[in-house]
Parts: sequence; C-alpha cells; structure tokens
Amino acid sequence: MPNRRQFFAAVLTTAGLTPVVVWLARPGGDVAADPSRYPFRQSDAEWRTQLSEAQYRVLRSRGTEWAFSSALDHETRQGTYRCAGCGHPVFDSTTKFDSGTGWPSFWQPIPDAVDTTVDRRWLMVRTEVRCANCGSHLGHVFTDGPRPTGLRYCINGIALRFDTNGRARGTQT
Repeated sequence: MPNRRQFFAAVLTTAGLTPVVVWLARPGGDVAADPSRYPFRQSDAEWRTQLSEAQYRVLRSRGTEWAFSSALDHETRQGTYRCAGCGHPVFDSTTKFDSGTGWPSFWQPIPDAVDTTVDRRWLMVRTEVRCANCGSHLGHVFTDGPRPTGLRYCINGIALRFDTNGRARGTQT
C-alpha cells in the first residue's frame, strides 16, 4: 500500500501530465473534416470505388504504407508526381532526393499544390501534408531535409502517381 508521500506524488504527477496528454490527443485542424474547402470533391462511396483498399487507407484515412514498399522511392526519371486521388500535380522530380527513410522524399512541393496541418496523432506533433486540390493525406514534412529549403516532405508512394511525358504511372498495391 502506498504511503502518503507516494500518493501525493502520484496525484501531482497525474495532474501535471493531464494537460499535456489532452493537448497531444486533441485533433489539430483536421482539414478532411471540411471537404468543402477543396476544389475537387467526391463522396466516400466514390473514393472507395476509385481507390484500392490500400490507397483509401492512406489517402482518405490518414494511414501510412510500409517503409521501402513503394517503387516510387527509387524512381529517378524526370517527371511529375501527382496525387493518386485526383491527379493534381504535387511534386516535381527535380526536388526529389534519397532520404534513406524508405519513402519518396522531396525538398519542396510544386507551389500551392499542398496544404499542411498539425497532426497530433500517436502522441506526437507533426506537420501533415495534404493535396491542396482534394484534401487527400500524402504524408508529413520534417525540418531535417537538404538545402535549399531544409525540409523533407516524406510522402507515401501509394499516395502518388508518377507522370512522365504525359503518361501516368501508378504504384502497385
């Protein structure tokens, strides 16, 4: 049985950590809750028909694919990376680099192609990256990237289609 000092230490610790846990667990500007802010809109049923189960889990349910599972991680050709949900151009191949993380990484998106929002899931605070056209979850951006921006847009390969010379190349699911 705990003594009085242990009891008060436990109560004070719990009281001190509660606001932190509540802050980390709160939603954090989930822009998917307001699809009207995006130009491209579809019903959930239309998304489910259009996307594979794995794509739906990442793009519409904010999932993550396994590291090193995407062929686009090793793609080196010139081209444009598009949102797999709506086809909107989001990254140019000239900004892609090998981060060694197992996901396609870019140091800069195409101007006005993505939105960012605070992601507090999993008791972490990260910056989520979404397609600015349809609101689909693409990945996260971190501040450990190369010059000139110092940013690393860590993007799920399954959330992208690679387009070279007008021909889109999707990922295998």
